[in-house]
Amino acid sequence: MQSTFTGIEMGKRSLGAHNQALVTIGHNLANASTEGYSRQRVELGAMEPLYAPEFNREGGPGQIGQGVVAQRIERIRDELLEGRIVAETGLEAYWDTRDKYVLMLEQIQNEPTDSSVRTLMDRFWDSWQELSLRPADVAAREAVLSRGQALAEGIRDRYRRLAEFRSMVDGDIRGTVAQVNDLTRQIAALNLEIVKSKAAGDSPNDLMDRRDLLTERLGKLLPATVDRRDSDEYMIHVDGIVLVQGKVARELAMDGKVDADGYASPSWSDTGLPANFRGGTLGALAQLRDGDSRSEMQTLDTMTLSFSDLVNEAHRSGYGLNGKTGLDFFKEWPFVNNVAGSYDRDGDGAFDSTYIYRITGANALSAQEQIGLAGVIRLSSASGIAEIPYNPTDTVADLVSRLNHAGAEVTARLTREGKLQLRATPAGSRDDPDFVIRHVEDSGHFLVGYSGLLRSSGSAGAYDWGGADAARALTAPRLDGELAARSGADFAVAPLSHPSGWLEVADAIASDPGSIAAGFGKNGAAAEPGDGTAALAIAALRTQPVMVGSLRSFDDHFAEAVARIGLSGERAREASATHQGIAKELRDLRQSLSGVNMDEELANMIKFQHGYAAAAKFVTAVDEMLDTIINRMGV
Repeated sequence: MQSTFTGIEMGKRSLGAHNQALVTIGHNLANASTEGYSRQRVELGAMEPLYAPEFNREGGPGQIGQGVVAQRIERIRDELLEGRIVAETGLEAYWDTRDKYVLMLEQIQNEPTDSSVRTLMDRFWDSWQELSLRPADVAAREAVLSRGQALAEGIRDRYRRLAEFRSMVDGDIRGTVAQVNDLTRQIAALNLEIVKSKAAGDSPNDLMDRRDLLTERLGKLLPATVDRRDSDEYMIHVDGIVLVQGKVARELAMDGKVDADGYASPSWSDTGLPANFRGGTLGALAQLRDGDSRSEMQTLDTMTLSFSDLVNEAHRSGYGLNGKTGLDFFKEWPFVNNVAGSYDRDGDGAFDSTYIYRITGANALSAQEQIGLAGVIRLSSASGIAEIPYNPTDTVADLVSRLNHAGAEVTARLTREGKLQLRATPAGSRDDPDFVIRHVEDSGHFLVGYSGLLRSSGSAGAYDWGGADAARALTAPRLDGELAARSGADFAVAPLSHPSGWLEVADAIASDPGSIAAGFGKNGAAAEPGDGTAALAIAALRTQPVMVGSLRSFDDHFAEAVARIGLSGERAREASATHQGIAKELRDLRQSLSGVNMDEELANMIKFQHGYAAAAKFVTAVDEMLDTIINRMGV
């Protein structure tokens, strides 16, 4: 039979269960404004009945109820929704970061304004045009000098701001890597505490809320995904790589491969392998530093080098008011001092590479002349080697155009004298130097006897930068094994890194404006005072097809630069707004499910208050019955 005190025990359980429910409601109300908190519910259930069927028992009715018990405290959380929010947070953070930083790049472009590089260059061209009309005028030369110096200063200023922007992004990358490591360590520590708590039979709801909040913050920095394989193992992946597994967390380091500008890439601390991410704040910052800003700097360097090289080429052939010729207008800063371009790339004390920026053939060509030859030209590209075939019916202009659109890191043009000129462009890979021609080869004879650039055809006669004195493959004559005067193919060694940061007017020009060339002269004689052909040729560079990288003219360069950064900013703004809207909808849905609703909590509080009062009343009634039995029976 049941104990006389069964009612007291049953009432005690009811009081305890309802008290637990009321305490949980108070916990919910106290954390209504706590970030990441999920509301909790006490699941009440019937206590296991007395005399279950498998028990041996006395005769009498079985399955007698034993009251209520708090079975568990459940955290209201939709795990599938949480995974979607973490994934969307990474996309939202990626585009939000790009939106903010691309806006800074747009401000650096500063187009169109009176102080922009394009405006300064337009004024520079206009000064040469004015000089061509008044070649004997000293004031016109002063204007050329002043505007040349202003343009050089404007280009250097844009480079400086781009360099500062890239350094700022690099600092943000390092800070983000430190945040990632801190978050992964905290998540791994929470995983350990949660496992211990569950092993003791507890419900570590607040710890799991904290873990989910840290995971969402981590998902903002990296494209993270969550995998709950079972109740005890919590895993976080990043692009298919395990970042956190239980109590173990992998860390990132910033001592990976360093590029030519001294910037290191994130790597995995345990393996040293590169850590490349395609989303999150860190992925956006890496793309901005190694993609957008690097590309902007390379584009500016390309324009600057092409611009100064072409102006110098025309200016060297002209004569100044003082009769001087052969002078560069802009100062050139070579990367190596070796006249043949030989360079010690691995730092072992021996020349092992050749750094050449420009190669000009020895023979004058006609753009509309058919080649009459067949073969394949092979040039270095970002993906290896680009092959450009040519046929006998192709004209020189056809082949030059084909070379410029083949995806090679080399551009081609015909000089004022009609000679074929190859120039290096910035390298697509961070492992390769900018403005260095790495490979030139011709299976036929267009680059050999026709244009006078290479000495022989085939792989045996190819120019390749992977060795010292590679310029011997060109058609310059030799004297005792050394390079002699450039009566064959002409070449120039690679410039100092980032020529846009070093551009300035040559000292000879700055000290004496009379040295500024205005005319070319005739038959080797100095130009007459009224000869403005050189100044006119330089002014014509503004719209001539001079191949600035993959573009034809300087005007094309500026139009493309403004359009590129503008479209990039527009795309970032639109994508950021889209993903912010999606993320907001997901968070609002989570709030409706997991957030604390004051009205609902107060209604539940009243319900459990009544339950608690009823249980107390029941205990009082049982107490009175016991009092009757104990104190009044047997009198």
